This record gives sequence, structure tokens and C-alpha cells, in this order.
Amino acid sequence: MATQAKRPRVAGPMACGDQDPVAGFLSWCRRVGLELSPKVEVSRQGTVAGYGMVARESVQAGELLFVVPRAAILSQHTCSIGGLLERERGALQSQSGWVPLLLALLHELQAPASHWRPYFALWPELRHLKHPMFWPEEERRRLLQGTGVPEAVEKDLDSIRSEYHSIVLPFMEAHPDLFSLRVHSLELYLQLVALVMAYSFQEPLEEEEDEKEPNPPMMVPAADILNHLANHNANLEYSVDCLRMVATQPIPKGHEIFNTYGQMANWQLIHMYGFVEPYPDNTDDTADIQMVTVREAALQGTKTEAERLLLYERWDFLCKLEMVGEEGAFVIGREEVLTEEELTTTLKVLCMPAEEFREFKNQDGGGEDKREEGSLTVTDIPKLEASWRQLLRNSILLTLQTYATDLKTDKDVLSNKEVYAKLSWREQQALQVRYGQKMILHQLLELTN
Repeated sequence: MATQAKRPRVAGPMACGDQDPVAGFLSWCRRVGLELSPKVEVSRQGTVAGYGMVARESVQAGELLFVVPRAAILSQHTCSIGGLLERERGALQSQSGWVPLLLALLHELQAPASHWRPYFALWPELRHLKHPMFWPEEERRRLLQGTGVPEAVEKDLDSIRSEYHSIVLPFMEAHPDLFSLRVHSLELYLQLVALVMAYSFQEPLEEEEDEKEPNPPMMVPAADILNHLANHNANLEYSVDCLRMVATQPIPKGHEIFNTYGQMANWQLIHMYGFVEPYPDNTDDTADIQMVTVREAALQGTKTEAERLLLYERWDFLCKLEMVGEEGAFVIGREEVLTEEELTTTLKVLCMPAEEFREFKNQDGGGEDKREEGSLTVTDIPKLEASWRQLLRNSILLTLQTYATDLKTDKDVLSNKEVYAKLSWREQQALQVRYGQKMILHQLLELTN
């Protein structure tokens, strides 16, 4: 079983003739001023999946691995139709904010003389992307039931289809000289959305820009070759003129160089990138307890209509405080509760005596009883009030019922190498997602006793 996470890679769709795609890409890098350290190389050897970047010599923490000038980045601003996209910016606004980049990709992909053609040669084959959005719906629901992935995918697909038919297709039809008929394709658009999801970068906002809209995504050649690990050894730094990939820890000769895509749970990795980190490698893994599941558990504890109505009043008050929502979730990591304030406030409001709730509500959720600053670790759970622990326990039990299999079944398969090896790739990935979540939930369950 592989111990590193990976994005599947095969020969890209835009290889130029018989030229080695890596040689073509490196030649292009030299032309555009993209400088790779002599200590690193783009290779298929020694990587966890297809193309990757490997240390040819030992690298020390802080060493520069490569520099990408801003002009080499493929974005809505640098593409050959950047002026048009800027002029039409108002008409291209969407919920995702990705439409201008996707249109740039649709144009550049079918342009024979595209500046980025050698870069496209290292792209994965679009027909072979492994995101769950490309799995048959029945298989996706069966394998990933309870993980949150099927629901996230359906939401994405609805949004992508709407975006394509209402914004993208009309724009391409209005500019037939820039978009050939072969890119008038919802299937291709879905593939490019998945590619942007997995391979693009978004420059973080400066602290003083927190109120601004997020920066649009961009494609960063060389940086997107690196695979992901929670325990990564390189990090991308942004400056005015360029982007720099810097080693964050020593990298021995022959070892692969890994970036991080952020603190991602396995369900997020499979959904957005098409892979997982095998258990127990992903230290950022989480399990979700849907907020409405806690409400359902609390409702099951009511005995009279008056208690039920009071429970709904408490819930409405939590909604007013913006602590809960119909689509929200409480997020539990291996070591701490990531949604600490939301979870503790919800347990407190749903469990407090009626008179105390009336007083609390009259103070709009204020008062003197406030938790001390600091994170709620998983090991703090036994210290919670007994009624809080019971409600949390009942919520966990309801959450575990949403999976198609129990922990023991998954564990038996995972611990039997022969049986595990016979599973399809999708079955293996889905098993890793389910198992990691259930392990967190069962750990929590023990602590609520």
C-alpha cells in the first residue's frame, strides 16, 4: 500500500509531436525565465505518481527550488484574450469566480500557437481525471455514503452545469473566432473545472485585504507538478514579481519534493483532487457531525410537545447567533474540535434548563459564563457536563448510522492486504475516507462515556 498521497498523472493532452514532454517543458521554462535549481529535476522516476519533482542532490531547509516569473503564470490576465476577459468582466461573474480562467483555458487549449503549449504537455489526460464527479452516480453514492462527498459533488455539478449554460456557452458563441466548436462541450468544461480544482493556485490576500473578494485562481507551471503531503517539505511563496518554491525541511538526495494544498481532510482531498492519504498518514483528517444531526438527537430526547417547541426555539436562537445552519457541520479533528465555539455553544443552549435559557436569550447570548480562550481538544471531552456529553454521544451514534458499513467491516478489509489489493482503486480510496472519519468518531464516542 502506498504511503504517500498522489494525483494520478498520465501523458498530457498537448504533447508536441514526438518530443519528450519534459524536455519540451524545460526548454519552454528557459525561454520564459522559469528557473529550476540544479538540485531538482522533473521526473517520472522516484515519484509517487507520474511526473513529479525529485531532489538530484541533498537540499537544505530554506533553499530555493525554483522561481516562476509572473509572466509565466497562466491566468485570466496573462492569457492571449486577457483584454477581452477584462472588458467583459461584469458579464462573466459567477458564484465560483472561476469563469474567466476557464474561458482562458478553453481558448488556449485549442489555439495551435498557444504560448503555454509545452506546459500543457505535462497536464494529466483530462479524460482520466479521478475526481468522484466522474464516477458513476450509483458507485459514488454507494462507496462514499456518509462521508459528505456525494452531497458536495451534486452541489458542484448543479453549479457547474448552470454556469456553463448561462455564462460560458453564450460567451463562446458570441466569439466564434476565439472558440472553435470542439471546445463547446459541457464534458470538457467539467474536466477543466476539475483540473482547476486540483492544480490551480489562489494567491492569499494580505492581512489588510481580508474584506476583499478572494484572488482568482491561476495555473502556475512547475508548482503544479508537485504532489501533496500533509507532512510536506516545500512551500510556495508569493512576491510582486515572481512565485518561489522553497524547501521547508531538509530533503535527501533522491527524495520527492512535496507541496501542501492546505489542511485538507481526506474527504476534501478525494473531492477536490482525486486522491487520499492512506490512514493514518493524513494528520489533517477530520470527521463532520452535521448540525441538523445534533438537532435530531436533541429532538429524540424530548417527551412532550412543549419540550419539542422549546427545542425549536433554542435552535432558532442558535441560528440567530449564527452558530448553526441547515447545511453546516461541526468539524472534529484527531486532536481538537475545529468548530469549538459553535459546538460548545450549541451543546450549552440545547442542554441548559429552560429558565436559564430564557435568561440567556434575553441577554442575546451574552452573560458572564463564557469559555476561556483556547482550543477544545478531543481529550477535553470527558470534562464537559454530563448532559452535553450525552447529546454529543447520541449525535455521534446518529452520524455513524449514515454510513453503509460499520468500523469493524472497514477495519477487517483494511488490515487484510490480500483482500485490500483486490479492491478497485475507487473502492480503496473510498475505504480510506470512511475509515479515517469513523476512527475519529469512535474515539469521540469512547470519550463521551
